[in-house]
Amino acid sequence: MGDPKRSDDAGLTEATREEERREAAATHAADRGPTPEEEREAPGRDDLDPSVAESYEEMTERGVAEQGEGRIP
Repeated sequence: MGDPKRSDDAGLTEATREEERREAAATHAADRGPTPEEEREAPGRDDLDPSVAESYEEMTERGVAEQGEGRIP
């Protein structure tokens, strides 16, 4: 049995674990492709606002230079 302090395996039967292994190994795919309406309404690369890319670049540069308590190494 697993670590009793871990809640993710508490009370699981071997049948449940086996089913989870089977499901994790199964091939997964979309049930259908997009409809013509969904295709028309989907944003394309040309629909992007240039200011969004500029803001993204600015935030990326700020993040690289981040120092202090909130920094993720």
